[in-house]
Amino acid sequence: MLLQDKTAVVYGAAGHIGGAVARAFAADGARVFLAGRTLEKVRRLTTEINAAGGRAEAAEVDALNKQAVEDHLGAVVEMAGAVDISFNAIGIRGDLQGTPLVEMTLEDFTLPVEIGIKTHFLTATAAARHMAKKGSGVILTLSSTAAGLSGRDRVFHRAGGFATACTAIEALSRTLAGELGPQGIRVVCLRSDAIPETWPPEFPDHPVETKIYEQAAETKIYMEKGTALGRLPKLREIADAAVLMASDRASAMTGTIANLTCGSIMDLN
Repeated sequence: MLLQDKTAVVYGAAGHIGGAVARAFAADGARVFLAGRTLEKVRRLTTEINAAGGRAEAAEVDALNKQAVEDHLGAVVEMAGAVDISFNAIGIRGDLQGTPLVEMTLEDFTLPVEIGIKTHFLTATAAARHMAKKGSGVILTLSSTAAGLSGRDRVFHRAGGFATACTAIEALSRTLAGELGPQGIRVVCLRSDAIPETWPPEFPDHPVETKIYEQAAETKIYMEKGTALGRLPKLREIADAAVLMASDRASAMTGTIANLTCGSIMDLN
């Protein structure tokens, strides 16, 4: 098991990506502390993981609240002795995409940026302070292809503040990696393309002949054709990559953007 006896904290654990990564961490031996704003949802995942033979604890945590994040991490360290892995999967309002910037309100533009940067800064720096005490740890952040779209795709998607937020998260990840490296802490950002499994059930595949469903189907086809593999990534693939990046098998990797886009973006990262 790649994460045997590691302690991992997952923020946004009740969401699609957070839940998939939490399950994968636990399956590979980590003790997982699941944090979310809706305790009932996090508890359901905790029950599922424990029933499958994993080790999981649930907590209600507002990852945009500095004191809440620090109090929770303090409790984790008291229970487990340390924090080895921190992963932030908090949603940053990708639903606000689609409107041209010149028609977008200031609030809709800035909200994804404010949420994305604030939550990643708070959770990463809080974890780093604990990790520095033992001289090791891995911080995983989460971005998307919106940070590196081609000109054609920027015209098509109108990514708004979501693209700015993802770009900022990647920049923050590199800056943290530079500062924390001398203390034995690695920082890796996971950059995924859209994951159809996370879309609302009615969005991509239901054969209802209305304009909205036709547009959704066209969007999915457009995005799949823009990848080298001819498809979009799966949740399990993101989770497996998170396990690898958090493990000692990737001990030479830091300050990098893990490209999990199925080849929709190809760059030097």
